[in-house]
Amino acid sequence: MFTSTGSNGLYKAPLSKSLLLVPSAISILLTLLFQHYQKFFAYNLQAIKDDFQIWRLVCGRTICLDLKDTFCSSLLIYNFRIFERRYGSRKFSSFLLGAWMLSALFDLLLVEITQYIFGITINSLPSGFLGPVFALFVPFYSSIPRVQVAQVLGHFSITNKTLVYILGLQLLTSGSYIWILALSGLVSGICYNSSILKVHRILCVPSWVAKIFSWTLEPIFSSAEPTNEVRVGMGATVDIQRQQRMELLDRQIMMSQVAQMRRQRQQQGGMINWNRLFPPLRHRHNANYQDHRPSEQDTPPPTEVSEEQVARLMEMGFSRGDALEALRASNNDLNVATNFLLQH
Repeated sequence: MFTSTGSNGLYKAPLSKSLLLVPSAISILLTLLFQHYQKFFAYNLQAIKDDFQIWRLVCGRTICLDLKDTFCSSLLIYNFRIFERRYGSRKFSSFLLGAWMLSALFDLLLVEITQYIFGITINSLPSGFLGPVFALFVPFYSSIPRVQVAQVLGHFSITNKTLVYILGLQLLTSGSYIWILALSGLVSGICYNSSILKVHRILCVPSWVAKIFSWTLEPIFSSAEPTNEVRVGMGATVDIQRQQRMELLDRQIMMSQVAQMRRQRQQQGGMINWNRLFPPLRHRHNANYQDHRPSEQDTPPPTEVSEEQVARLMEMGFSRGDALEALRASNNDLNVATNFLLQH
């Protein structure tokens, strides 16, 4: 799933692809050809509060009017597509919707607090889909493990996450009041991920809405399934080599998660034996599998599987049989089951 190159890097990520193409195209058109329409996409807080122009919340918080912000946010969305692949389009869109709504509220709150404490009146903020982009740094920090790629001067480590943080820092410093959007986005991401507040149960995309979009928009923005391509040699261009390194980092992320879970299990005295617990997945194409099936004494008793977690794995593209096997073997641990299925 993470081995694609080129345009197939957005395989199983139609929402990420739409967020890359549509807002970026509109932003470029507004900058180059339709400058007189930019006023309709300005994030004007004064017009929202005084004239009740609520529509500006939608327009002003979706399309960037600064091409630098468009470029940085597009690169970040491309890197964050891993969450849509891992959790499915519906859960990913629910997170973006919840973060968008919460960050809109926190934007207004932070502006009022800034005016009350420092006496600074802020009438407008940078436009664009920036709140949810900054909110995605919360699951990125908490759920994506660090994999060291290189070391500088023997002390400073460069990891698979360094480039993403640099892009976020670049976006943070691109405007005078963009720190408000960054702070509101981070707070909204923390609130949405909180298991105490249960915000994800309220601010979510209904299943019928997800089905409508899957029938109408997914065929337009879906990418072809990646094929086995010939490895590019040393004569490849710098861009292709960089793309290969990024795809390699995707694979290293998932391998690191599997290794981390195995170490935890080993420390607890109960490391998972993948060879014993996942024979149907590893030998699904082996015609001699029946001759090497483990005895009933070695097979653990069946574990009751949550249908909700089975449905979540099926939304990611796995079959029901594989999902059941993975969840039974991992004792209903969705992260462990997902990591194994992604690698096999």
